[in-house]
Amino acid sequence: MGIVVVRSARRSIVSIPESTSARVSVGRVTTLREASDLRTDLIDELCAEKIIRTPGVEAAMRGTPRHLFLPGVPLEQAYADEPVYTKTDTRGTSISAASQPRIVAMMLEQLDVRPGQRIMEAGAGTGYNAALLAAVVGDSGRVVTIDVDEDLVEGARKHLATAGVANVDVVHGDAALGHPEGAPYDRIIAAVGAYETPTAWLKQLAPDGRLVVPLRLRGAASRSIIFERYDGGWRDQGSELAVFMPLRGIGDDARRIVVLTPEQDVILQVHRDQQVGATELAGVLETERRKIWTDVFFSRMEPYEWMDLWLACRLDSAIMRMNVQPTAIQRGAVAPMFQWGAMATTRGADIAYLTTRLALARPDGSRRYEVGVIGHGPNGRDLAHHVSEEIRTWHASYRSRRVCFEIPDAHAEADPSVGRFLLARPHHPITVAWQ
Repeated sequence: MGIVVVRSARRSIVSIPESTSARVSVGRVTTLREASDLRTDLIDELCAEKIIRTPGVEAAMRGTPRHLFLPGVPLEQAYADEPVYTKTDTRGTSISAASQPRIVAMMLEQLDVRPGQRIMEAGAGTGYNAALLAAVVGDSGRVVTIDVDEDLVEGARKHLATAGVANVDVVHGDAALGHPEGAPYDRIIAAVGAYETPTAWLKQLAPDGRLVVPLRLRGAASRSIIFERYDGGWRDQGSELAVFMPLRGIGDDARRIVVLTPEQDVILQVHRDQQVGATELAGVLETERRKIWTDVFFSRMEPYEWMDLWLACRLDSAIMRMNVQPTAIQRGAVAPMFQWGAMATTRGADIAYLTTRLALARPDGSRRYEVGVIGHGPNGRDLAHHVSEEIRTWHASYRSRRVCFEIPDAHAEADPSVGRFLLARPHHPITVAWQ
């Protein structure tokens, strides 16, 4: 996944001048019009939902033909608000994709790009994001994008040329090392997930620059965080929930899969900072189900992300995604919070995961959902009780607080009793504080 960037916003392939229209086939004209209509519908939706908030990002997304960066993909898929997976490894695991358009727009808004700026991006992907950045920085700006895979680099170059955009250096290399030849950068953005912010990115950013990076904080908890420099290190200027494919190379953050059912329709995504034994958990979902309700409620559209982050920081094994196929729900093997599954945690041979139930309507007719925890295993009830108590603690003392992230220059102290956590990293630990 990645962003590649260009200087010019010329896109003659998208508009057909009257003088040349006679030379274009009827089928080609129809395809171009269909693509334009689909793109308009997509951008209108993102604007209406206020994902796109600024004129520069809106103009870039309206003027950039995403389908040219996804050759062979049906137009309806190219302009759907969904990621498009473009490369897998030898095991069939997806390792590159064109990001979901709303995530692309959200991160562009976070980056706050200005005309004439110098930008570095980690993860070339298809080159689509590069074209978007090119439209914002304009002719006087410059962008460098880096990818570890040579085929992705060549593909990005080809897509950018097809779209008629220029002023992009697509570099084949390890993105964690940055590109010192083009430094300092006014903005650095990562279109890959990182477990630690590479030192090179911090060094290659201008003193008043801005870094936007999707950091995997602990377990499955991941956020796209805006960092800017202050006297004591790097402090966040806002963050959004975002999960990306992991950085590869020296900053590799690969995850592994633990299968929980013989049918292979319930799996855990396990990260390197989690100790989960597949053998210990064999058959765990066949043990007695223990369910505990928390008396903690959410409205229909209210996100669970801050509760999940609290659990990630507080639980010994953090949280992980338990992905579920419909067949597992239909036969009653699991009752997860969402159709895709739920956040889960483990402890030895036990597992606990989140669920919800619809609560009674309030006087104004609105509905809420109560969070519950389901435990399995020899001590599954104890684990479910522990998770439920952490949820109640978060609700009672921390739900209304703002969460702040920092990358401090000097050693920082943690104090979990007041909601301040220190996430260990080899070079740049991260503090997470409820304030």
